[in-house]
Formats: sequence, C-alpha cells, structure tokens
Amino acid sequence: MKGSRLWRGGLLATLAGDSGWGLIEDGALLVEDGVLRWVGTGAEAPAADEVVELRGALVTPGLVDCHTHLVYGGSRAHEFEQRLHGASYADIARAGGGIKSTVAATRAAGEADLLASARKRAQALMAEGVTTLEVKSGYGLEAPTEARMLRVARQLAGLGVDVRTTYLAAHALPPEFADADDYIAAVCLWLPDLFDAGLVDAVDAFCENIAFSPAQVARVFDAARRLSLPVKLHAEQLSDQGGAQLAAGYRALSCDHLEYLSPAGIQAMVEAGTVAVLLPGAYYALRETQLPPIAALREAGVPIAIATDHNPGSSPTLSPLLMLNMACVLFRLTPEEALRGLTVNGARALGLRDRGQLVAGQRADFCVWDSAHPRELAACFGHNPLTERVFQGRRQGEA
Repeated sequence: MKGSRLWRGGLLATLAGDSGWGLIEDGALLVEDGVLRWVGTGAEAPAADEVVELRGALVTPGLVDCHTHLVYGGSRAHEFEQRLHGASYADIARAGGGIKSTVAATRAAGEADLLASARKRAQALMAEGVTTLEVKSGYGLEAPTEARMLRVARQLAGLGVDVRTTYLAAHALPPEFADADDYIAAVCLWLPDLFDAGLVDAVDAFCENIAFSPAQVARVFDAARRLSLPVKLHAEQLSDQGGAQLAAGYRALSCDHLEYLSPAGIQAMVEAGTVAVLLPGAYYALRETQLPPIAALREAGVPIAIATDHNPGSSPTLSPLLMLNMACVLFRLTPEEALRGLTVNGARALGLRDRGQLVAGQRADFCVWDSAHPRELAACFGHNPLTERVFQGRRQGEA
C-alpha cells in the first residue's frame, strides 16, 4: 500500500481506554505506513489518497491469540475418547500419553511437514480475524526439535500475521531423562543458543504436580532473566502450586489457565502487572469444574485475556470466535470483557502496547465484520462474519 487510505462509514469498536466498547458511529480510520494516523467520525475525516466505504460494517481491532501450541506432529483424538471413558488428563499423562505422545510425533516429523500443518492451523486462525499470534515450543524436549519448532513458528510470519515465539522446553519430562532436575539443567543450557539464533521472544514453563515444581521453574526463569527475556507461566491449571506468586516475582507477562489461583496469587499478579490469560477451550475439552476466580480477578483489576490454547490434546480448537462465546458462557465474562481479552489484553499478555485498540498511533491491524454490534461476535457461534482482515494497513493480496 502506498499513500494514505481512509476507511469510512463503519461502526468502530475502538476499545479505547480501560473499559467500554468505545463505539463511534459513522466512524472512519486513516491509515498510512501501516499505522492508524487518525480515528474519528466520518464528518471530521481528513483527506486521503484512497477511500474505502465500509457501508455500516463493524470494525474492531485485529484479534490477538496470545497462547497457542500451533507447531506439532501427530494427533491425540484418541485421548478425547479416553477421557469420555473416565480417564483424567493426569491419568493419560502418567500413562505416557498427553504431551509425551505429541513429543514423539513431533520429533519424528521433518521441518517441512511441521510447517505445512502449522500453516493450515495459522490460516484457520487468521480466517477468523487473528493478526497477532503467539506460538510455543515444548513438543521437542530436546535441543534440535525445540529449535525446529521455533524456526517453523518464525516462518509463519510469511502468511501475513505477526508471530511471537515462546520457549517452553520446561513442558514435560522427556523419556531419556530420569531426573527432572537434570532435565531442567539441560533446558537452561539450550536457551542461550536459541536466543542467539533469534528464535525466542519469551520463556514459559508448566508449573504443576505432573510437570515441574516452583523451584525448578525458578531455575528456568533465572536463565531467561540472564538474557533479559520476559517470562510467562502455565499456572494453577490442575492444582495450586503457588506458580502465580513465583511468576509475579519475575514480573511475568502473564499467568495462564488459573483455575486454582489463590487470593495470594491474585495479589501478586496485581503488584507485578501480570495479565491473567484464561483458556476456555481447555476448560471445556477437559470437562473441568473448577472455575478460575473471575470475580476476584475483576475486582482486583487484573487484566483478563483469553486465547485458544490450540494444541492437539486439551484444546484442539482453531476458532477464536468460539472462545469469545465460551469465555462468556463458561466463565461469565461480558461480551466486552471477552473481546478486550482477545485484543488489547491479549496484546498486553505478549508485552505489546502498539495494538489491540483502534486509536491513533496503533498498528493498522483491524477486522471488518458483517455484524451490527460487537456483542454479536461473542453471542453468536458456529459462523464467521469476518468480511475483511487488514494487517499493518494491507488488505488481503496487497504486497
């Protein structure tokens, strides 16, 4: 795109400020050099080199999926069937299934195969409005495969989506290690080389009774701190391990899942400015009954993000729009909270402040929807009203 382009005549859900839809009727956006230069009413719109008529369509910020495991090999549909017969997530993991099953399939897959499958998944997310995407490693649990996963994730940016990569080697204990402490030492040893190769934007870990202890996670976070890398944590999904307090001590970008989050964990997140990332797809697929403490998070003012948590086992969804609905139905978020969770707060969970709202100075990442009001995006499910996705000011097919 060359020159300036004015999009006018739409209903803008700007999400400006910390609350409210920020609706502008007969709204207009001026885009230049991939940035929103001006946002306001059509009557006040400045001149532009090109004009696009929105004809009353809804415009929102581009969606930010801040927690995915998009690169992997194999399938775990059989585990869905096992859970229906009574096996728990933990039971399956202890029997060698779960993450370890995907590790074996991912190690056996070549880079081209991993890229081909991940491209399809990323395109499915983009087709529902995702413009920024986080991708974790963690299905390699060895240096070569962790690197391969991260390289594949980086290549997804060529599709026209911003990709943030997260190192999650502290995801499970691989079969070749008998001692978790020894494995954590290896995880810390691999990180600098991956960082030097430009493959890591952040570091994550799974702090749980079937994964790694707070003390072990702290060693990984110390390694991240030595490289000035931000951290995040799979915390309090199946039990309260005090992971949120630990992560907050490192000023974590986010703590994710949080079904068993304690009041002490909430307070620590408040003090650290850590975002709570809720993952309704995993809650639904695992048929959990322990709800995250939504009311307490809301009362404390902790920013709430939502994400797909796409992975082959516990959240095999590729529909961010369905996550909007599930966040409302299962977690009782309001439609506005849910959309903020998948835009501005999703961006904050990645440490990004230049996207997620339709305000001047932000990236020109936005979506045009065949909807009369933004609440419809959460209220309705099973269809996709997206009519156009704009990434850094570029329409589909533009160089």
